Amino acid sequence: MNSGNSFKINEIPRSRLATFDVCAISDSRNYISAMLEFDVTETRRKIRQMRKEGERISFNAYLIKVIGTAVERHREVAAFRYSKRRLMVFNDVNISTVVEKSVSGTKVPIPIVIEQVTLKTAAQITTEIEDARNRNISGKDVVIGRDTKWYENIYFSMPGFIRRTVMKTMLRFPKSTFRRMGNVMVSYPGMVGSINGWFIHKSIHPLSFGIGSVIKKPVVVDDKVQIREILNMTVLLDHDIIDGAPMARMIKEINGLLLNN
Repeated sequence: MNSGNSFKINEIPRSRLATFDVCAISDSRNYISAMLEFDVTETRRKIRQMRKEGERISFNAYLIKVIGTAVERHREVAAFRYSKRRLMVFNDVNISTVVEKSVSGTKVPIPIVIEQVTLKTAAQITTEIEDARNRNISGKDVVIGRDTKWYENIYFSMPGFIRRTVMKTMLRFPKSTFRRMGNVMVSYPGMVGSINGWFIHKSIHPLSFGIGSVIKKPVVVDDKVQIREILNMTVLLDHDIIDGAPMARMIKEINGLLLNN
């Protein structure tokens, strides 16, 4: 029997339609991109010690806490364009991240928004992510923990070019955009497996982080070569919002927190 023509057709989850639109709009944004390496040896050692002491904490949640702390100290890097000459800078740091869920038999990343990150501990963020991962969802869910509104149902029934026009219009209203998706995005395209490289991700957030793998590499520390645990990370910053110097200061802040926390 010739099985060369056998196949099956899978339905695309609605959350993937939003991903298509984000990728299309991201290409029209003026992002500065940075491919970075962070020494997380001490951070991972600290997390292992905290786990031994009975604290439930994940590396991903710890990173979200560190990023939130750094952004809170440099709030302007996560501002929204309010008009041609004005920016809206929020006091809170709300971070959108993703949890992989099985929807209609297909593994897809579903967003979750961690609100007021700086007011939460890494352990609390860990619990929030785990609760989202364990929550049952349907193919109609788009953001974990939030009921789909009637207008969102209409949005996903539209043709692609109309959806993207609607999304661009929504992004012009910073307050509602901040409530729906936060002002920072943290995704984990490289955390599955161990890949020595960077993932150039897509985003519509003012500030976005693409987390890669942690690889053991030889590094010079105190004039001696040591094997250290190095995290690959990609950062995207909307250049229409701010220049590269504030971005560099924020990245330096993250590096300091990872080395000294």
